[in-house]
Amino acid sequence: MRVILAPMEGLVDAPIRETLTQVGGIDRCVTEFVRVTHGMLPPRVFYKYAPELHNHSLTRVGTPVALQLLGSDPEQMGLHGLRAAELGATQVDINFGCPAKTVNKHKGGCVLMREPELMHEITAAVRRAVPDQIPVTAKMRLGYDDRSMGVACGQALEAAGASEIVIHARSKVDGYKPPAYWEEIARVREAVSAHVIANGEIWTVADYWRCREVSGCADVMIGRGLIARPDLARKIKASQAGEDIADMAWPEAVALVREYAEVLQGWLEDRYVTGRIKQWMNFLRQGFPEAEALWPKARKIREVAPMLACLEQGALPNADRGQAA
Repeated sequence: MRVILAPMEGLVDAPIRETLTQVGGIDRCVTEFVRVTHGMLPPRVFYKYAPELHNHSLTRVGTPVALQLLGSDPEQMGLHGLRAAELGATQVDINFGCPAKTVNKHKGGCVLMREPELMHEITAAVRRAVPDQIPVTAKMRLGYDDRSMGVACGQALEAAGASEIVIHARSKVDGYKPPAYWEEIARVREAVSAHVIANGEIWTVADYWRCREVSGCADVMIGRGLIARPDLARKIKASQAGEDIADMAWPEAVALVREYAEVLQGWLEDRYVTGRIKQWMNFLRQGFPEAEALWPKARKIREVAPMLACLEQGALPNADRGQAA
């Protein structure tokens, strides 16, 4: 059983990877995608998205970090896969799952699932370029227009040399709307010999076990669920051992946010740091009643210190705490 922290553009950056992996239970992270177009990107771009390259592609607590590439030019993707390896990447991942309109319009991400042959070319080019000992993996959805392309695309990736395939259990058109179609992941898993990892709509320990039963995948990638509940991976691991550990308390979550903010202040203006905190807090509302209670006030704050002070006031009145339970 492995739990992998999903890449979420604009949110799951290096500081939040450091913060979440120290909580425990996360076996691997994947960077936000490095956008590959026509010219070779300088090393500073790779380091921007994956500063862990300076630490053997590990977070401070030793969690491996895969570097993700996004693009549609096989030759350029191969060159950038090789450059990533030369800079210290220990796993190169390819993004075939991003549903963003801007990305898809420029022939990146999920729109490539309309062309399994091109997915094969891209993946094969990266696999040829990257040293054999470095895994080349991929993330995709079940299709673009509908959920009919999962098997064909999964087989194309396997044939091209992808050793692992993460499948988000929706099409591009489905977006992020529930439900997740875990049974469709099972169809792909049965059609390929590459290792398949399930992704989508895992918010609780119970969700993990249902996903595992339906998809047949013991390994999962979690994005929003881990942002909402930073201890979710730790609790999933405990459940494997038959343990039910206590939920993270709100003061512990606030301590994580504070640590994250302190790192961000080293390289962003306050208003941008506050924006990142609000993004995270918006997800925390789903895991903590305190965050939901504070949200109307917190969303109006523009500076970091008042924002953190607001979060630390988060003990609910007794009556509200009883309702939240």
